[in-house]
Amino acid sequence: MSKNHRHTTTVIGIDIGGTGIKGGIVDLSTGEVCGERYRIDTPQPSTPLAVAKVVKEIVDELMTRDHAPDKDAPVGITFPAIISHGIALSAANVDQSWIDADVDAIFSQELGRDVQVMNDADAAGLAEARYGAGEGVKGTVLVITLGTGIGSAFIFNGKLIPNAELGHLELDGFDAESKASASARERDGLSWDEYAVRLQRYFSHVEFLFSPELFIVGGGISKRSEDYLPQLKLRTPIVPAKLANNAGIVGGALQAAMHFKLTK
Repeated sequence: MSKNHRHTTTVIGIDIGGTGIKGGIVDLSTGEVCGERYRIDTPQPSTPLAVAKVVKEIVDELMTRDHAPDKDAPVGITFPAIISHGIALSAANVDQSWIDADVDAIFSQELGRDVQVMNDADAAGLAEARYGAGEGVKGTVLVITLGTGIGSAFIFNGKLIPNAELGHLELDGFDAESKASASARERDGLSWDEYAVRLQRYFSHVEFLFSPELFIVGGGISKRSEDYLPQLKLRTPIVPAKLANNAGIVGGALQAAMHFKLTK
């Protein structure tokens, strides 16, 4: 369905999660969401057809707004899965029928326009690198989200290296996210000091492997970053994310804009 698209200053971004699907119109010049986000609960079961219909409902609502892009402008969509050439290779917190589905084709057909689908952590990382805490940083920037698991995005000179699953590195015989995620802290009843010890082990390991210029820490727990980040001893600067809950929407829109050459 791909076609030549006119340059535009706004693009719609959709962020699909296990409990909610939210969308917004993103101003590409600033990375800000124009107006209010629009959110609908993720349908249960979250099958491809059911999710696609909710995405269309959100896009249709956003297209009625003042800052809406052209009616045939591409849409950026984030999805909780490993995405390779538009195909879902996994399914986190959505129906397992998504595995091996052509996510790109499903949404493109439902919306009647081009889409660009990407992993949700990758989207958040891309947004932080362009508009947030990593703006202007050259070299390798690693965005690590601490939540139910550990999400990650690998950015090099502002460009995304997709599907870096750094939460699944083996550390001391364990999957890293099973010990260092935010949910692991809650599960094991760790104080912030105790949690910082686990984060130190994890970030030191990642630092040794990749020698990044900057770590950016996201996820809901980043709001409490003063409780643990100052305790970490790393060569690499480590800072909290800035874009919070809009990062997925913004990153999805930005990736679509870059893929279809709407922006540099």
